[in-house]
Order: sequence, then structure tokens, then C-alpha cells
Amino acid sequence: MSQLQSLALGVVGAAGRGGTFKAVIDAVAGVHVAAVCDIRADALEEAQHQLGAERAYTEYTEMLERGGVDAVLIGTPMPLHVPQSIAALERGIHVLSEVPAGVSLDECRELVRAARASRALYAMAENYIHAKPIALVTALVQAGLFGETYYGEGEYLHELKELNETTPWRRRWQTGINGITYPTHSLGPLLRWMPGDRVVEVCCAGSGHHYRDPRGDRYENEDSVVMLGKMASGGLVKIRVDMLSDRPHAMNNYQLQGTDGAYESARAPGERHRVWLRAKNPARDRWLDLIEFEEYLPEAWRRDEARAQAAGHGGGDFYVVADFVRAVREGTPPAVDIDAAMDMTLPGLVSQQSIAEGGRWLPVPDSRQW
Repeated sequence: MSQLQSLALGVVGAAGRGGTFKAVIDAVAGVHVAAVCDIRADALEEAQHQLGAERAYTEYTEMLERGGVDAVLIGTPMPLHVPQSIAALERGIHVLSEVPAGVSLDECRELVRAARASRALYAMAENYIHAKPIALVTALVQAGLFGETYYGEGEYLHELKELNETTPWRRRWQTGINGITYPTHSLGPLLRWMPGDRVVEVCCAGSGHHYRDPRGDRYENEDSVVMLGKMASGGLVKIRVDMLSDRPHAMNNYQLQGTDGAYESARAPGERHRVWLRAKNPARDRWLDLIEFEEYLPEAWRRDEARAQAAGHGGGDFYVVADFVRAVREGTPPAVDIDAAMDMTLPGLVSQQSIAEGGRWLPVPDSRQW
């Protein structure tokens, strides 16, 4: 495939998160970087060189209008995701946006409106749903081996107090608001394992405040925040996000319960992901190693695993970009379209209202009705 036949991508936030996609873009067929954008002019030339971009801009709208891009990869801070997505969609430029989709209910409504009106495609880059263990459990669910899935847990335990100081937007948008401010890595996999379901109601509570930033200010977000979500099917999910507590890095943990199976992810280095499936062990007397079921892995994982694992985030980044390129080129839905992005984002936003109201159960809007 020649470069002229490939998708011309503009990477915004190219001197930061956007630039980390270099190995992915190099590995995925059918895409090349036409332009890069970052407000950090001092770092832009290096980002352009690293990503092999033809053009570089410090103004995002200028890149959209003059950069010759078919699509944009938005790797900027959270409050920029919606305005930058809308600006591209209004120009008929496809969007792959980092997570979460937005930082308020009102702007999420605006994003949904723009996505519905645009001839271009919107996708959210939730990469954890593509990680190998998640993809394997998804395949087992799709094969019917879990029966009816009705309970799940997702945890994102990533202490980042120092990172707050080098990326100040995190201090405001991740640890400067109480509630679940970063839900998609925890909730995304659970929604894959409960296909066709969504969170319709949430309540939220926190563990209190035990840390202060280098200026002596208390973090607005409580240390460990837990959200319960009632599903449309009647099932239940529990989401825990903790970006402040001092502890060894745990990143993401998951549990899933179905009528015919259960899954518990590894919680520390050296541990195994374990699963019980009635069809494989009717006696229920032991767990099985998830790796024993690799025959169920999707063909894409078996075919591209080496390239995917080399690209970052356990292979998730590779499959996010590959899925986006496929969706644009074939005109088919992406793995996380606008409504799936809302299903992963809106419960967290409503949790922020719930925790402010003493943990009251509150309804989560359905973007499909907007």
C-alpha cells in the first residue's frame, strides 16, 4: 500500500502522549503521519522528526485546515478532548480521541451532537479493552462459557502525585475533582463482558483525604473512590479509582461473575490470571490459569501479537489504532463509537455529583436518547 493510499493522520499533543503512538503508527498498515501539532514550540521539531510528519503546527485549527489530514489522533489533556474533537468533526475529519470522552455532561452532549451531524467517524481510544487478558475473557464470554454475566469489578490504582506536578492538568482534572474522574480503563472491559448492557444509575463514596500536594494543599479527590453502578439488565458493577494512595503500582484489576464462570485478574507481578468455567470444571473445586484458553484468542491477537506487544500498553495501543484505521477505511463501526464512549464516560461524571450529594443514587443519561 503506497503512502498516498494510506490514511493521513494529524497527531495533536505530539510532544506528549500523542508522540507515544510512534511505534503503533509504524506497525499499523494503512496510516501515516501527515502533520503534528503541539503548543510546545520548543519540542515540536523533535516530535515532527520522531513521528516522520510532513508538517508541524502550534495552532490546532491551522493543522485541521492546512495540514492535509484525513483524521486526527487527540493525545491532549482531558479538557481539550471535546473541543478538539468537535472542531475536527465539523470539518469532516475523523477523530480518534484519548480518554475520557469529556469532562462534563454538557460538553458530552455537544460532542454527541457533533458526531451525529458529521460525515466523519468518532472513536475513543480506550486501550485496556484490547489488552490480551481482557480480549481473551471477552472471547470466552462471547463463546457463552460465562453464561449470563451479572457482576463485575474494575480497579485503576495508579499513584501519580509526582506526575501531577509535571503535567499540571492532572492536578485539576484527575485529582482536583472528587468522584470517579478517570473511569474508562476500569469500566470499559466490564462493558465488553456485559454486551448490550449499560450503567443506568450510580452512587459514589470515598475514603477520605490523607495526602497533600507539594504546596500543602489537600487533594480535592478522596484517596480511594468507589462507584457502584446498576446495570440496565439488573446487574451490578463496582469501580475503584485511586491515584493518590502510597502503594506499589497495581494499575488495573478486574473481576467478573457469570452464571457459569468467574474471572479474577492477577494483582501483583508473578501472579496468574485465573478463571473458573463450569464447562471445564463442573466440580468447582479449583481455578484454572487463563492462559490455558489461548485457543479462544481472536485471530487478530494471534496474528499480530508480536507487533502489538512491542507497541505499548500491553498491545492495547496497537489494536486501538488498527481498529480505527479499519473502521475509517471500511466504513464500519469502531470498537468504541460515540455511544460506547459515552457509556464509559458518563457514569464517572454522574459519580462526581453523587459523591457531592452524600453518595445518593443518581440516574446516568443514555446518549442514544439525546
